[in-house]
Amino acid sequence: MSESRRSFLKKVGAGSALAATPVLLAAADEKDEKKKSGAGDESESLLPKGLSLCTLKRGGKWGIGVKTQRGVLDVEAASDHFDIDGEPDSLDELIQEGGGEALKEVIEKAMAAKHPKPFFLKEDEVIFGPALTNPEKIIMVGLNYRKHAAEIKMALPTSPVLFNKFNNSLLGHGRTLHLPTKVAKQFDYEVELVIVIGKTARDVSEADALSYVAGYCTGNDFSARDLQRRTTQIMLGKIGDGFAPLGPWLVTADQVPDPNALDLWCDVNGERRQSSNTRDMVFNCAQLISYCSGLMTLKPGDLIYTGTPEGVVLGKPEDKQVWLKAGDRVRCGIEKLGELEFTLA
Repeated sequence: MSESRRSFLKKVGAGSALAATPVLLAAADEKDEKKKSGAGDESESLLPKGLSLCTLKRGGKWGIGVKTQRGVLDVEAASDHFDIDGEPDSLDELIQEGGGEALKEVIEKAMAAKHPKPFFLKEDEVIFGPALTNPEKIIMVGLNYRKHAAEIKMALPTSPVLFNKFNNSLLGHGRTLHLPTKVAKQFDYEVELVIVIGKTARDVSEADALSYVAGYCTGNDFSARDLQRRTTQIMLGKIGDGFAPLGPWLVTADQVPDPNALDLWCDVNGERRQSSNTRDMVFNCAQLISYCSGLMTLKPGDLIYTGTPEGVVLGKPEDKQVWLKAGDRVRCGIEKLGELEFTLA
């Protein structure tokens, strides 16, 4: 629900609705026009600092959660409790349209409350969605770790290798990925650092590139290798439902001063399969953002999955390739960003 509509429902009774509607609709129309035109992207989409944010399910819709010492703050429940207007309804809205000041107010009042139980949740009670649910673009980077390129016997690329996924591929922490076994058999894991763009970027320099980042997430470029190799284009093996797990947290960029010095790992059924560091990237995060922004306009909320390190099933000798199957549990993590887990069915 948009800010204007929530304010309408909270403040306007049935008797006064006709008088108030024109003003509220005008405000909503102005906001929509700014969104369509891109106006305000440079400032409104900036996040408050020092936060670990998530998408959580409340009722039949997605909302914002904030990781705190008291638990996961349900932002909408707290804003309703304190009668605060203007907070964004989702992380997509927060990054794309703004609302950081209202969000900050909700967090401060909730943390100061003497009886906060109605709007704080235990982490194991949260139903997580993907950290972002509606990005305009999901940009994937292939062959971006030196040791990974070596294990699959491919030359290092001279420029970033890009492909894409779609929103149907997004999957939340703790959720189930249903394998498309009618069309594929060779399923593989790929832990990846994900960049979340925070403001409109076009032709940005490498020196300025990281200033366009809203935050970072743990992700997985889940793959069907037999589909990937069916044609010269790898997209078939990448676009399945749930093939882009993301989350649980979006950690604001100020807490990750150097994204190219992070440990990352992936476990399958408790066995460590991948263990590396983002310093092994062929093209670092700043280079990727600069390169992509030279090809297309990056928008707030766009995602860049930055590639996977060595240790994938595809990189093993054929007689030792044990592909993922229903019942397997995949847990991947990145230093400072937390662990993302999902189950296969």
